[in-house]
Amino acid sequence: MRLSKLAIMTLRGSKEIKQRLIDELQVSDKTLYRWIADNDDSLTKAAALKVIREITGLDDSQILEETADHAA
Repeated sequence: MRLSKLAIMTLRGSKEIKQRLIDELQVSDKTLYRWIADNDDSLTKAAALKVIREITGLDDSQILEETADHAA
């Protein structure tokens, strides 16, 4: 799984979400920015998804998409 384009664009545009993710995941801002740029699997951790859901109001079907190697 990885974040959808909508979720990535939302993260990039929101200082509030980025700061909450830094706090919740206990990572540096550089790490978070790298994860966003790479659409890293770490952004699909339960804690990250909870923050994204709470702040954006998006549901999992809008936040997540399957990667090609996991698609059915």
